[in-house]
Amino acid sequence: MEFGLNDLQQDIQKTAREVLARRSPFAVVREAAAGGGHDAVLWDELVALDWPGITIAEEHGGAGLGFVELCLIAEEHGYAVAPTPLLGTALVADAITNCGDEARRAELLPRIRVGELLGGIGQGQDGSCELVLDGPDAALTVVIEDDGLLLVEGASRSLSTIDPTRRYGRLEGASGDRLGGSQRLLDRARTLVAAELVGISQRALDLSVSYVSERRQFGVPVGSFQAVAHRCAAMLRNVETARSAVYAAAWAADAAPETLPEAAALAKAAASNAGREVTGSAIQVHGGVGFTWEADVHWLFKRAQLDAQLFGGPSDQLRTLGGMLAKGL
Repeated sequence: MEFGLNDLQQDIQKTAREVLARRSPFAVVREAAAGGGHDAVLWDELVALDWPGITIAEEHGGAGLGFVELCLIAEEHGYAVAPTPLLGTALVADAITNCGDEARRAELLPRIRVGELLGGIGQGQDGSCELVLDGPDAALTVVIEDDGLLLVEGASRSLSTIDPTRRYGRLEGASGDRLGGSQRLLDRARTLVAAELVGISQRALDLSVSYVSERRQFGVPVGSFQAVAHRCAAMLRNVETARSAVYAAAWAADAAPETLPEAAALAKAAASNAGREVTGSAIQVHGGVGFTWEADVHWLFKRAQLDAQLFGGPSDQLRTLGGMLAKGL
């Protein structure tokens, strides 16, 4: 197991950070939130960079890279709070890649890779799902159910949430084709959303450190006050703990899939806690301005709340881990 990124991975992360810093500043996030949570122009640029197809095999037009690379992009996607359907589309592509149907792969993966088909994904039962990530724009929706995956054609009904920077939907009694690989996709979905939470948390930490370094009271930066410094240190601890867990799970997805269920549950628990704690603390250390509409930290806080619940919140993950440990005793 490598404990650092290779040259290609570092380049991917650097490029993702630069592209999204240029194309998805908070001004763009605000515009997208007001307009429905999807920036079509930004999405076209990400498609041109082959982000939806980064794990799609080369024979289907994709880049043929691994899950670690996709998680690096997801982290930067969260750092920018990018208003795109990347995560849902990438996970639907992942489901189709491993569905065991070569004809379906040949038909759908090239169209997903070029942005022609958008994807939505959620967890539910009997064709119903309370929260479908990227659902309202989806041409294909995958519902992760206990006994397999359900592939549904068409979008889900739009759902209003606390996070207007991305579109969410709801399905009720939908029908579709049955696919295998439910647990595998659930574990990868947990890991990918956890990676985005790491990016969200890192951005909240960066904004907070910048603010408390510049804001002065009694002639000194507020970051020099012990209570503020301790809060920022706790934020850093939460971010780094989550990041370590996430990339251990991402590595497992590529190199040791038999260990992924445990690693994914741990990563999602750590990242969900970090997302909530760090973004909440960011609002606190920004003082009175942190609670205002004009402050940018609330976009991070709102997305973190939804991400923390997607595919199970921290308590769900801890119960999953407890069940695994009990079976191993």
